Amino acid sequence: MHLAITILILVVLILWGLPIISAFGGALIYATLTMDLNVGALLPSGYSRLNTVVLLAIPLFILAGGVMQRGELGGKLVSFINLFVGRFVGGLGAVGVIACAAFGAISGSAAATLSCIGSIMFPQLEKSGYDRGQAVSLIICASPLGLLIPPSSIQILYAWSSNQSVLVCFLSTVGPGLLLTFLLSVVNWLLSRRRLKLESRPQAEIIPEVPAQSKLAVTKSALPALLMPFIILGGIYSGKFTPTEAAAISVIYAVPVGFFIYKTLTIKNFFEALRESGVTCGVLMTMLLVVMILSRVFVMQGLPQQLMSLFRSISADKLMILLMINIFMVLIGMLMDDVSGTLLCTPLLLPLIISLGVSPIQFAAILGVNLGMGNITPPTAPLLYLGGRLGNASVRQMMRPTLWLLVGAWLPTLIVTTYWPPLSLWLPSLFVGRPLW
Repeated sequence: MHLAITILILVVLILWGLPIISAFGGALIYATLTMDLNVGALLPSGYSRLNTVVLLAIPLFILAGGVMQRGELGGKLVSFINLFVGRFVGGLGAVGVIACAAFGAISGSAAATLSCIGSIMFPQLEKSGYDRGQAVSLIICASPLGLLIPPSSIQILYAWSSNQSVLVCFLSTVGPGLLLTFLLSVVNWLLSRRRLKLESRPQAEIIPEVPAQSKLAVTKSALPALLMPFIILGGIYSGKFTPTEAAAISVIYAVPVGFFIYKTLTIKNFFEALRESGVTCGVLMTMLLVVMILSRVFVMQGLPQQLMSLFRSISADKLMILLMINIFMVLIGMLMDDVSGTLLCTPLLLPLIISLGVSPIQFAAILGVNLGMGNITPPTAPLLYLGGRLGNASVRQMMRPTLWLLVGAWLPTLIVTTYWPPLSLWLPSLFVGRPLW
């Protein structure tokens, strides 16, 4: 009874609009007052879980994303990608999608990707004839690629909380991330063709061929920004440095590039990035502590076993149970941010996933796709409202294209990731030298 009331308090406080940390804190206070818990052991256990060098990667990647945004490295990436696909119908939208994937490969944050790439692409898309709702929706739906294209902050958290290899979890999301990038570009192309046909302006979006000299100048200017993901990802996958070291190197690389090469990073906005990253880090670590303790309480009270019994009472079929798990995680993603969703879903659902014979590495990819999809799925959709504010678009303007992108790109990616293990396990299997499915 007390467990059910604790969950109800958590849901009500989230729907009421309280910050995630306050919602989890309120539920935790009720649980400690009403349940027979060893409160003295909960805090030390939460602190011991936080006392790990792996988690240092998250604030460092957040700082790297802030420095990149202010140093205009994201803008250079967009200009370079635009050379190859920007001149075709729907091409500028594809530029935004690929730019989100490239920026997400460095920052690992959906919100940072949306803020940086959105501020660059929204005006360009609208200027080229895109409807504002479609332009904003496209970048919103592409921004969670930062949760899939490695290095991803939530995969670091998942690996930490499930005792899996961070590198293998990174590799599990590459296939779904590339598939989603392709499908988002295809759906945008279809929407763009339909829009141009209706408006009888077949050339409205086509940009003339860029002269070779201009291409060379843009490539030369973008080269320092392009080297960054190669250095970071190449170093991680070659084993030269750990994800935490890669996060530190990304900051060390981005700062001089912003200051001395592009000269767009100033002392003022650099300290703004430091301050914002510090605040984010403080909030994040406090939230990690509270969420981890409440998740521990749920595990101690047998909630994973109760969920397992509930799902199995509805259906014993593995495919149906996976469907119910997906619906549950999408709802979690709609209600809370990706960090909280990861820390809550991992201990609750991982035992059930393993009992179904699904690899924990595949579950890393399933979790990433679900939470990313939940963050853009109405009616709650935290990224949808953030993007609407950044792009000055109403929910009514964004709703139709968002639903097309969800149904045409996100849903197929989720289905394939869930029911076809090789998509997420082929690269990890290659890395470990044996099949994981």
